Amino acid sequence: MTTIGEIRDNFELLEEWDDRYRYVIELGRTLEPMPEAEHSQDNKVQGCVSQVWLSKKLEPGSNGRVLKYFGDSDAHIVRGLIAILLTLYSGRTPQEILSTDAIQVFDEFGFREHLTPQRSNGLRAMVERIRSDARAALAEAS
Repeated sequence: MTTIGEIRDNFELLEEWDDRYRYVIELGRTLEPMPEAEHSQDNKVQGCVSQVWLSKKLEPGSNGRVLKYFGDSDAHIVRGLIAILLTLYSGRTPQEILSTDAIQVFDEFGFREHLTPQRSNGLRAMVERIRSDARAALAEAS
């Protein structure tokens, strides 16, 4: 499993955005396959131009319960963005999810200047969906 640190290091090595996009597409190819049954209306992320699905499971972890995610999209770049998001969030506790600012990480990588407004909105929709899941899991636990 790739870490966010490895992704950051690789981004720094790749100076051209064409190379960075190819790397993001490669990351998308490493996504764990999402079970076909998970491609449901409930798992569909609203606000994305591409088709995007995120499914979650609440599982026991070493620091309490963690949210494990599967994600998929019909767009190669978006699959890569999902791979980066899941690197940040999947397998984390709800508290860890809520304390991690994915948009800041994506800005650090330079995506703000290199994603279309529609893709940026879709990215924000995916992040908000995961943060909303984390808030719901915390509320359920209390």
